[in-house]
Amino acid sequence: MAKHRYLVALGSNMRHPRHGSPRRVLAAALAALDHGKLDLLAASRVIETPPLGPSRRRYANAAALIRSKRDPGEMLRKLHKIEHRFGRRRTGGAWGARVLDLDIVLWNGGAYTGPGEGGDLVIPHRSFRERRFVLDPAATIAGRWRDPLTGLSINQLRARLTKPRAAPR
Repeated sequence: MAKHRYLVALGSNMRHPRHGSPRRVLAAALAALDHGKLDLLAASRVIETPPLGPSRRRYANAAALIRSKRDPGEMLRKLHKIEHRFGRRRTGGAWGARVLDLDIVLWNGGAYTGPGEGGDLVIPHRSFRERRFVLDPAATIAGRWRDPLTGLSINQLRARLTKPRAAPR
C-alpha cells in the first residue's frame, strides 16, 4: 500500500501537568507523531504567536511532515487520539484555550472531503491560507508544497500574507 504524506499544524496555549509549557507540549506531541505507524519526516521549530479570538494566552505553533499508510479519515482519528491523550476535550467551542491542537493542513492526495469526527474533514484546511501561524512554520519544512486548490506553493501563500501593502489614501 502506498504511503501518504501529511502536513500537520500543531498548536498549544495551555500548560500540561506532565509536559509543562506549551512549547514542551509541542515537543512531546512531535515525539508522539513519530510512533504507531506514523513516520515524522520533518518538524519546524516552534514559534510563539498571539491568540486569535477570546483567548488571552499566547500560542506555541509548529508544523510537521508525517508519512503514514492511513487514509485522511484514519489519520484524523489518530490525531484526535493523540490530542485526547494530552488532555484535549472537544467541547465545541472555537478559539478557546487548548493543551494541544493537531490539524491536517495538506496531504499528497490533493483535495479531500469526507466524514470526520464532529463534521466533514476538508483538506486543504479551510483557513490555512490566511494563517501566518500555520504558513510560517510550514514554509520551513514544506515551502514548495502546492495548495491543490490555488496551485500556489506554501512559500507563495506566505509571501502574499507578508507582502507590504500600500497605505490607503
